[in-house]
Amino acid sequence: MMEYLNYLLLLLIIFFFVQRLMPTKGVRQISVTNLKMELNDPNKQYIDVRTTGEFKANSIRGFKNIPLHQLAQKIGELSKEREVIIICQSGMRSNKATKLLKKQGFNKVTNVKGGMSAWT
Repeated sequence: MMEYLNYLLLLLIIFFFVQRLMPTKGVRQISVTNLKMELNDPNKQYIDVRTTGEFKANSIRGFKNIPLHQLAQKIGELSKEREVIIICQSGMRSNKATKLLKKQGFNKVTNVKGGMSAWT
């Protein structure tokens, strides 16, 4: 019985880790190649959720820097009517940001796969 509970606990832990890494349901995933084609669309909001230091060191013109830890407070600066395209360094923070935006009622949310690491 105890061994069974240990397996069950292990499976639950694995499930929660996998769940956190999975792309958010209803979030569009694009490559940096697709981003380059969409970059000049004035109807879209481009948000970089990396730290201010990372953003200053290397950023894509047209992106606004809202570090992930400030996104919840600054969410009012974004329009729910326009698509929000999110980038970070590797895709982990942008995935978290897309989850936050979806929970706040944003319907058009896009994550850039691979982030700035894939861009350069």
